Amino acid sequence: MTHHSYRSSRADNWTSPRPYSDANLRLMKHGKVRPMREPTWLQRLLGER
Repeated sequence: MTHHSYRSSRADNWTSPRPYSDANLRLMKHGKVRPMREPTWLQRLLGER
């Protein structure tokens, strides 16, 4: 059985570390951190979390 592999001279993006990002810069760029599951309108109305 033959094994073919793909080689590229350029590194993949996921192998490179991401540059440092200050929390305040991230906040200005993306906004507040939001929960994964947002409350329904009924839960917000009743004040539940």
